[in-house]
Parts: sequence; C-alpha cells; structure tokens
Amino acid sequence: MKRKLVAAIGIAGMMVSIAACGGGKGDDASKQDPKDRKGDLTVWLMVDAQSSWPELVKQTNDDFNKKYPGVKVNVQYQQWGDKTKKLDAALSGDKFPDVVELGNTETMTYILNGALGEIDAKKYDNSDTWIEGLKDTCAYEGKLYCVPYYAGARVAIYNKDMFKAGTGSDQLPTTEDELFKALDKVQDKYKKDRAFSSLYLPGRYWYAAMSYVAAYGGQIATYDEGGKEWKAALSTPEAQKGIQHFVDLVKKYNHGDQTKDEQDHANVMANEKAALIYGNGWEAGSVVDSKANGNPKLDGKIATAGMPGPNGKALPSFIGGSDLATISKSKNQDLAQAWISLFTSEKSQAALVAKDILPNNTKQLEPLKSKPETAPIANAVPDAWFTPIAPGWAAVEKKQTLQLMLLDILKGKSVADATKAADAEINSLINKAS
Repeated sequence: MKRKLVAAIGIAGMMVSIAACGGGKGDDASKQDPKDRKGDLTVWLMVDAQSSWPELVKQTNDDFNKKYPGVKVNVQYQQWGDKTKKLDAALSGDKFPDVVELGNTETMTYILNGALGEIDAKKYDNSDTWIEGLKDTCAYEGKLYCVPYYAGARVAIYNKDMFKAGTGSDQLPTTEDELFKALDKVQDKYKKDRAFSSLYLPGRYWYAAMSYVAAYGGQIATYDEGGKEWKAALSTPEAQKGIQHFVDLVKKYNHGDQTKDEQDHANVMANEKAALIYGNGWEAGSVVDSKANGNPKLDGKIATAGMPGPNGKALPSFIGGSDLATISKSKNQDLAQAWISLFTSEKSQAALVAKDILPNNTKQLEPLKSKPETAPIANAVPDAWFTPIAPGWAAVEKKQTLQLMLLDILKGKSVADATKAADAEINSLINKAS
C-alpha cells in the first residue's frame, strides 16, 4: 500500500514546522545519564484514565521518576468531544504534548500528516503479543507510529429482570432466532409504555450497522492491490443484506427516536426504556453509575453477553480501543517512549485487567475469555472488524457518510440507492490522500 504522504494530503506546512524543530529526536539529551535529565514531559490522556484508573497513572509517574528524577511529568486529561480540535491547534503551534492518547480510528490521520514519531517495538515488553487489530491501527508502510493501550469490543447489554419478566429467564438467548422470540415477549410485557424498546438500536448507529455487514461477509471498502486504491463495497449484495437486516431491526424494535445515534443509549436503558442495547462493555457500568447519569437502582440487574447475529453465529464486533503516540516535533521522544513503555507494560496492563478492561495483548486477554464478567467482550475481540486503514477514512467519518446513509434508508430511500450514493462519496474521499 504505497501512498505519497506529504503532497497528497496538503501538509507541507506542518512538515516544514516539524523539520524546523530538528525532527524532535532530542539526540544530545538522550545520551545523558537518566538521573541528569531535566525538564518537563507533557502527557495527554483521555478522561477515562482519570476517572477509572488514576492509580495506574500515579504508579507510572512514580516509576518514571525513579529513573528520571529531574523530569516532571505533567498529565493533562482531555475530553473525547474536543480532543482532536485541541490537538490540531497545538500541533500548529509550539505548545504541544509529548505523549498523546488517540482513539484507534484517529491514528491514520496523524500518521499521514507526519505528526507522530516512529515507535521502536523492541522497547515494549509485550509487543510480540499485541492484539493484531490494534497494532494494525499504528502501522504504516512497515513502520510503527503508536502503541496499543487497551482494547474494546461491543456486546449485548441487557436488563435481567426485564427478560425474566417477559420470558421467565434472565439469560440472554444465544441465537438470533431465539433472541427475536424473547424480544417479542419482552416488548409485549411492557407494551403499556409506548416509548419502551425491547431492543434499542439507534438508526444512525453505524458501528452496529457495519457489524451486520460483517456478519454477512461484507465490508465497507476493500483495497485493490492492482489498482493501488481503495474501493467502497457497501453496494455489494453481502453488505446490502447486512444493512437491510440492521434497518429492519431498528424499525421493528426501536420505539423511541429512530433518527438518533448511540451516544445516549446507556441513558435510555438507565431510564428503563430499553431491555437490550448493543454497546461497549464498559457502558454496562454507565447504566448504573450515577456520575454518568445512570440509575443506581439497576445495580445487579444489568448483564452482558455475546450479541447473537445472523446465521447462527455471534455478531462480529468493531474492535475499538486507544493507542498512545509520541509527537514528532517533541524534543523528548526518548522520554515519551520511556513513559509509554511503563504505562503499557505487562505490569500496567495487569492493573487494567483487574478492572475488567481488555488489555493490549493476547497473553493477558486469554484469562478474560473464561471469566464470567469479561467473557462476552473478550471473546468478541478475535473475530472483530475494523474500519478501512486508508488515508481518507477520517474524511468519511467527518462527513458522517455512513450515518447519513442509514438515515436516508430510514426515511424511505432504497438500500440499493443509498449504498450506491454512499459508495460514490466514500470513493471520492477515501483515496484523496492516496
């Protein structure tokens, strides 16, 4: 997949800025004795670390300062909603982080615009067992530009009491046919509430829609080695079957606002307007967490399970998660790599595993496959799918091409016409940086 980086995506200005900083290697400083190093190291982490594993951040800083006592680590927590806007602004100036956390769908944009420093995998003690789906989001043309941090996958999150009231069992069925029968019974049990959805699937929930595409053997786009370009594939028969399946579920079971996305579906469940949602494993906690607008009264009533999919198989999940990268303009890249190495080490990953967070490697993931609390999400990782690792994919997400396609279908546009239009737009956007 040879692609031109600079001219193709219009980032010459940023590259000049990076070059003017001497590539940010900090070569002279890196030769100093660690105890003689002075200065600051700025780390941008998402707020998840602050709220869910602050002790891991402290442990990493403490271990780092044992080796580099003269370097002050400044951890700044960011919100997902405005992180990329802030990062883009920082990169255009002279006050930027040395380490940054990126969602794994964000990495390619920053790899291609030259913002991330190259990573040496040998400096990481568990790199030989990194989950391939996460590692792929950091790789480009044989080089590595970030480090897998943690993994995520989507699962069925359901209210045990509601299913028991409707079906007599608090266990989620393991096949889709049986699930449909159970959903019908649950819906009938709570039919007095017209806004109640036995399965709450938001209409613009493209991650879920693409899981059904994957279930039928379809893809968003494929790479043509001969033509050296990406080709959208949503108008293939397989993809169309998956999209139609998803839309049919939305229309049948979502009795709320079908035009919404999934951002507040955990709150819908917290308000007892849904018996089942399809979400990230951690969202089960959000349903009952008062700090996340959840409902503590549902504590102990919310469970997770593998989401049944078409044809008697589990529904393939999108492999989510975060990566950590150094900034190429930074003069402290060796320190940045040292901090990331400690924060993603096997010891640190064990701290995440203890909180039922999926680690970045298959070795520590394996025990979670048999643990009741984590089995559904851990077992979803090996067969998970990912978005096209293409230069222009970020533009597709920014234009909300998939969300708008789904909305058009819900408004009456045929799947054939909607997918054809989406493919045209994807082809236009996805290869612009090729």
